[in-house]
Amino acid sequence: MKTAGGTGEVLVLYYSHHGSVRELARHIARGIEQTPGVTARLRTVPRVSAACEATEAAIPESGAPYVEAVDLEECIGLALGSPTRFGNMAAPMKYFLDSTSGLWLKGALAGKPAAVFTSSTSMHGGQESTLLSMMLPLLHHGMVVLGIPYTEGALSETREGGTPYGASHVSGPGGTTAASDAEKQLAVALGRRLATIAKKLAS
Repeated sequence: MKTAGGTGEVLVLYYSHHGSVRELARHIARGIEQTPGVTARLRTVPRVSAACEATEAAIPESGAPYVEAVDLEECIGLALGSPTRFGNMAAPMKYFLDSTSGLWLKGALAGKPAAVFTSSTSMHGGQESTLLSMMLPLLHHGMVVLGIPYTEGALSETREGGTPYGASHVSGPGGTTAASDAEKQLAVALGRRLATIAKKLAS
C-alpha cells in the first residue's frame, strides 16, 4: 500500500510447482527490499484442475498466501513469475490473469511498473517466449514493463538462466537444481530495479 512518502509494497506474484520459481521470487523480494522504504509482498495462485470437483484449500499448506484482487490494487509495482510450459506461462497463472478484467475496467494497474520471471527444466525450454507471454496481459493492463539491462554484468556472463526480458532459472530434471550465482544476482537486480522505479513513479 502506498504511503504519504511515496513508498509502498511491490507484489511478487508467482506460481511454482517444484519450488524453482518460488526460489527466484525470494531473490527478487530481496532485491526489492534493498530499496529504502519499499517492501515485498509475496503471493501465489492456486493450482487448477481439469476435474471440476477438484478444489484447493483456502490457505496453502506452505509458502505465500493466495493472491487477492486487493493485492494488485494496493501494490506500487508487480513481479510476475511462472514456470515454463511449452514456451508459455503455466495454466494456473493464466487462469488467474484471465480473472482480472474487473481490475482492467478500473485501470487499477495502469502506469505501475512490472517485471517477469520464469524457470524451465532445460536450457532451451522456452524461457524467453514464456517471459514475453507474461508481458502481454500486463501491457493490456497498461503497466510499464521492465527488463534487465546489460549494465548488469551477470547478464553477459551467465551460462545458465538470465535474460534481458526478465530473471530466469534452469532447474534441471525434476526441478532440483539450485539457482546459480548469476541467476541469483540477476533476480536480485531485477527486484531492485523494479522497486527503484516503482518508488519513483509512486512519489
